[in-house]
Amino acid sequence: MPALPDSPDGVRMSQMTSAKIVVAGGFGVGKTTAVGAISEIPAIRTESWMTAAAAQIDRLDPGIDKVTTTVAMDFGRVTIDESLVLYLFGTPGQPRFWPMWDDLVRGAVGALVLVDTNNLANSFAAVNYFENDADVPWVVCVNLFHGVATHELSEVRDALALPAHVPLIAADIRDSRKVASALLAVVDHAAKQAIG
Repeated sequence: MPALPDSPDGVRMSQMTSAKIVVAGGFGVGKTTAVGAISEIPAIRTESWMTAAAAQIDRLDPGIDKVTTTVAMDFGRVTIDESLVLYLFGTPGQPRFWPMWDDLVRGAVGALVLVDTNNLANSFAAVNYFENDADVPWVVCVNLFHGVATHELSEVRDALALPAHVPLIAADIRDSRKVASALLAVVDHAAKQAIG
């Protein structure tokens, strides 16, 4: 392909598209980790220390070493290829911040909803939100903490009562390649929803 005459370095300029993807889920499912693992810019995090004052609000299972929590959103960016840049917006997971979700979802092409099979109850509200209150295509991703699947995906689908049209995948979201695959699943699902 010949270079455009106005390109200073002789490289053909292509049309770049950007898309907003929301990374959502319950408290402590790995949203901040996912955004940080894939972002090509330093991820913007709005983390605050968890204190004794919040212990009755932000309950953790014994043995979890979480010491900070997102209080507004996470933000990151990843260039998929020369034609697509994804802007990632991670939601806060605590119920007191759920009213922000409408604003974070506005303008998104899709959502990646993370779930933790060790605490599936924390996922019901996020699944319910995207099933009933948000008008964006969404994909559910089981976060493989420590790289291990503790349940079959069919069992997770049944437990969450996921509609058949909602894709269900699994990934260790600490691995940027796995996060990229999960985000591409959202883009693919959103594209199919737009066509069909």
